[in-house]
Amino acid sequence: MKKTLLFTFTLIGFMANSQTWSNDVAQIFYNKCAKCHHSGGISTTSLTTFSEVSPLVSMIATYVANDEMPPWPPSNTYQQYSHDRALSTTDKTTILTWIGLGAPEGNSANTPPVPIFSTGAILGAGDLTVSMPKYMSKASSLGDDYACFSVPSGLLVDRKIKSVEIIPGNLAIVHHALIFLDPAAVEVTDSIGSDCSSPANSTTKLITGYTPGASPMTLPSSSPLKLGMTMTAGSNVYFNMHYPNGSYGEFDSTKVIFHFYPENETGVREVYAAPILENWSFNLPPNQLTTVTDAYPALTNNISILSVFPHQHLLGKSIKAYAILPGTLDTLKFANLPKWDFHWQDFYFFKTIKFAPIGTVIKGEGVYDNTTANPNNPNTPPIAVGPGLNTADEMFLVYFHYMLHQVGDENYDMEALMSNELKEMTSDQKGAISIVPNPSSNGTKISFEAVIGDNLSVYIYDTQGNIVNKLVANSTVNSKQVNLDWDGTNSEGASVHKGVYFVSVNLNGKFMTERIIRF
Repeated sequence: MKKTLLFTFTLIGFMANSQTWSNDVAQIFYNKCAKCHHSGGISTTSLTTFSEVSPLVSMIATYVANDEMPPWPPSNTYQQYSHDRALSTTDKTTILTWIGLGAPEGNSANTPPVPIFSTGAILGAGDLTVSMPKYMSKASSLGDDYACFSVPSGLLVDRKIKSVEIIPGNLAIVHHALIFLDPAAVEVTDSIGSDCSSPANSTTKLITGYTPGASPMTLPSSSPLKLGMTMTAGSNVYFNMHYPNGSYGEFDSTKVIFHFYPENETGVREVYAAPILENWSFNLPPNQLTTVTDAYPALTNNISILSVFPHQHLLGKSIKAYAILPGTLDTLKFANLPKWDFHWQDFYFFKTIKFAPIGTVIKGEGVYDNTTANPNNPNTPPIAVGPGLNTADEMFLVYFHYMLHQVGDENYDMEALMSNELKEMTSDQKGAISIVPNPSSNGTKISFEAVIGDNLSVYIYDTQGNIVNKLVANSTVNSKQVNLDWDGTNSEGASVHKGVYFVSVNLNGKFMTERIIRF
């Protein structure tokens, strides 16, 4: 009898603490998966509801266990980055344990309100929009399509860029886009061979990139830190586009929106983007692994480094970038990508700025797999491959965003400063919620009808699907009319930036949303 009772209480305790979609797992999917996997996103598979996720848990378990999803190539044990998409160890354990328990839903009334995703420009209309021509993808079932477009900007005077947003013309087929500035207007459009990968001229500089789920590049633009990049009059904008296997016949016209400082703005520090590490003299023999290296001579200026962007092509296996500080054996770590993936490339902005003093030597090394064991090898059988601009060639480049150092740069919280610049000016989401006043520069009253005894959660989200504030979390309704106040602050009590936010409500399993504009 005692054994039976002990077993019963043990089972009850186990079930009470077991993971459920509603209480434990949904928020992880909202934070890490839904930015790509939502209706209208780059993925054809939406993962925002229990009914969407539950039939796929076996496949999800494989991807999560192997660190294949969400895609995040850099090692977080090597360096910490802003807007990290990787699952934490706790997140992984929670998901895998939940799946191992049979993926129970739990009480649907406890499910967090779902994030809302904008289909328009996050940063608004901007000051200059440059669009590539309408293009039909040539990516068949046999391979991907890489196309490049050189487009005049029409810019009449030099301007300082503070933010850049890439807007895919067709979310379902734009796998990634790299945007360059061509000040000499010498690049040409290459959309015939399906293998254009890079600009042909060294004066053409990469400024930012797009991958699904990534945020726009928003440099801090108010005191004490105002950063900008110069776009010269008469520049062309060079689009390097990747369309995935199977998208043949689909059309795209991606655009880039530039936000400039006022022409008379003072105190803006210049940010540069350049391939500080580059090697153009290597050879990759067939049927072997080859390591390629490069080193930048000892720095003659103190510099502050904001981001890193490693770049290889299809034979890439791994890539690393670091620096040796002067007079020591200490290493300044930038990036280590132990499993290079050509399909997921990005500028990785550091959480805090990295200081490289005079005398620092910046180094990099990349490993290339030119064997039949490499499933991405474009040549069967393998052949010798050298550096070049097309996808079937190879590259060893590491770009950086950097600037001249000033005392205290390394103390700035870049993740917070860049996030504060994000604004939203468009959305059509509606819900049965009263928002008064709206727009508002002060407090906002949120009202809706409910049933006494209902379970209620009310969250504020930004336009990237990130939680700003939890106004109510798993509380019981005690009135037929719910009235809440949001004072425009986040969960830490700090005022949010002007722009558009979403109130998302879960009322006993019924979801409602509405837009709130802060100005």
